[in-house]
This record gives sequence, structure tokens and C-alpha cells, in this order.
Amino acid sequence: MSIDITNFPITIPIYEGVDLMDVAAPCEFFGWWAGNTTNPNITITLVAETLEPVNTRNRIMLTPMQTFDDYYQNNIQSGLIWAPGGDPNSLSKLMQGGPYLDFLVQQSEKAEWVTSVCEGALLLAAAGLLNGYTATTHWQFIPCLAEFSEVTVAPGYPRYWVDGNRVTGGGISSGLDESLEIINMIAGEAMAQSVQLYTQYYPDPPVTSTIPGATTCQVDMSGVNMG
Repeated sequence: MSIDITNFPITIPIYEGVDLMDVAAPCEFFGWWAGNTTNPNITITLVAETLEPVNTRNRIMLTPMQTFDDYYQNNIQSGLIWAPGGDPNSLSKLMQGGPYLDFLVQQSEKAEWVTSVCEGALLLAAAGLLNGYTATTHWQFIPCLAEFSEVTVAPGYPRYWVDGNRVTGGGISSGLDESLEIINMIAGEAMAQSVQLYTQYYPDPPVTSTIPGATTCQVDMSGVNMG
């Protein structure tokens, strides 16, 4: 895929109840990418319906940098749009339609990359942006993603899944691996290795566990268009 890296706005639309790490992980890795290139036009913007501070699921506040209307009025086009996951009650409301999904659709029409992590895949799916694609999400919400008839669920519980210009991540911390792979695909292995080195991303968790799987959807899907 040909990327005009001289102008590559990365956009993360946020909302009440969003998961902090779903936002922080790409900001951290993409930020190191932007800081380690001579190109000043790789930007990362948190955008929301208004400029009011947004409570994350764990009550840490995030401040939007621009609004959806700012993008519309100033003809701002994302090179990459990243939909984060969040609280199931927030997801249920957003998935029924409105400004958030409208923004995803509008930006995705010309974005080079359309991506999500965790339950953000449900937002993309509700917007019809995963129709015809294979995707993944947090293991607990695989049954929800499976309810979208036009979406193929990736086998197992991958950290991320790439299908064309759609990249979806598994649960929360998966955004770290996903962001690094996106940098690898766009800017090359040397840049991805540089980001890995600067962030000292060499995971070695002190414990191990097994994903048990899930059989029921934990999000109220009533009123959601599932294709």
C-alpha cells in the first residue's frame, strides 16, 4: 500500500468510558515513531464530539484535542483511524448510531488504514466498516463480534489481525503489539525496532494464564445494525 508519509495524521476518536490503555498504547508507540523521524507531519490527535474532558473507564481524564466538527469544517483527513474499546454500556449506546459512528464512516472512506483494538472492533463493525473482512477483538467479546453476519472472526485469540487495510487488535494490551506491527508495515522494520528499543518493549510477564473463551455477548446489542 502506498502511503504519503509526508502527511500522515493519526486520529483516535475517544468517548466516555474508553479504555485508557487502548488510547495510551498507540499514543506511546506512534509518538516514538513520530519523534524518531525527520518528518514532522506524523501527528496523533485525540478527537471527540466536544472538547469536554472524557472519563476513561478507570476514571482518568483525557482531553480531546479537536472535535468531529473541526475535522469536517477544516477538511482534515486521517491517514490512520484507530477505534479504541471501552465500557460495554458506552459501546452499546455508540453502536446504535450517531456522531461517533458517522465520524468513523466519514474518515474511513479515504483513510489509508482503518484500525481498532479491543472492543473497538465492535464500533467498526456497527459502522459497517468490517463487512467482508476478518477481524478480532478482546476474547470476552468474540461472541459479540460473531453476531455481525458480514464479519469473519479470526481464529483463536490473536494479538492482532491484518486484513487488507483493516487491522484489529485483541484485548487492551494487544494494542502494543498491534501498533508496533503497523509501524513495521508503514515505516519498515528498522523504525519498528527503534521504537521497540526506545520503549524497551521486550515483554516477559511474571505469570502465565490461559484464555478460557466466552460463549455469550456481554454488550446489549439491541438497536444495533448487525448486517
